[in-house]
Amino acid sequence: MRVAVFSTHAFDRQFLDEANLIRRHDLHYLEARLTPATTALARDAPAVCVFVNDQVDATVLTALSAGGTRMVALRSAGFNHVDLNRARALGITVSRVPAYSPHAVAEHAIALVLSLNRKIHRAYARVREGNFALDGLLGVDLFERTVGIVGTGRIGTVVAKILFGFGCTVVAHDVAPNRECRDMGVEYVSLDDIWTRSDVITLHAPLTPETRHMIDVRAIARMKPGVMIINTGRGALVDARALIDGLKAGHVGAVGLDVYEEEEHLFFEDHSSHVIQDDVFARLLTFPNVIVTAHQAFFTQEALRAISETTLDNISAFEQSRPSGNELC
Repeated sequence: MRVAVFSTHAFDRQFLDEANLIRRHDLHYLEARLTPATTALARDAPAVCVFVNDQVDATVLTALSAGGTRMVALRSAGFNHVDLNRARALGITVSRVPAYSPHAVAEHAIALVLSLNRKIHRAYARVREGNFALDGLLGVDLFERTVGIVGTGRIGTVVAKILFGFGCTVVAHDVAPNRECRDMGVEYVSLDDIWTRSDVITLHAPLTPETRHMIDVRAIARMKPGVMIINTGRGALVDARALIDGLKAGHVGAVGLDVYEEEEHLFFEDHSSHVIQDDVFARLLTFPNVIVTAHQAFFTQEALRAISETTLDNISAFEQSRPSGNELC
């Protein structure tokens, strides 16, 4: 099947080509993001393959449908950027990759915790400049600290396992508590308890109308002074302006972000020779106790291989008119 693959980089091509050796789809790689202006690039392609920052709203879906597209294959777990109602109305099948490597994202979240706590990012820069002073690099033992996990699906569960290895007390909130987490000793509590009890809060929840800006001014006010906030879930789980206010006031002690609400015009591209026009994002980068990574938590060999294989399997299932089990509509 002919597939227009948007937002591709060298690493996408490497792993998709490897997975396609036995699946043998006709993959047409496009560096461009999918937007209303680029839908013509998919004309006559029965399927398009897109990533998290591609635009898959009603306007784009309508144009794709007019050009002959009948399937949208997401090479991601998240789908909040897709207008599923419009896709259903147009008869377009949308599939996703519900799980690839929960270890990849979980380990990245823990890496952010450790780096922020022990000021690894600052120490690295200092030593390269010949500064071996320890002032300002003081951390704390994670042992017996309380960590709150919001969202205990596959990723949150792996995070909990790692944290128990450090001797942390783990509390969690989820609309559907996970028995595996309960069995390992996770205590399920209300969101307010997460805010008030946690020394570290890490977000692994999907983005829904209910979870949008779950960390806002009121939530931050309820948190412990010096709280560390980690977000490797979805950018809009956190109100970035409220986060800045908390950092300026000294109430928020550290922040690790792998996602950002307005990331689609920033992440996955090289902007090093340009002035960043997003004032909120630029302000976040000025804080010494903030680490931002560019949506790379998923970025391991194992994860990319699994994403590619599942994505192409979803396309094969559609081509053969059989369910893959990963359809959203």
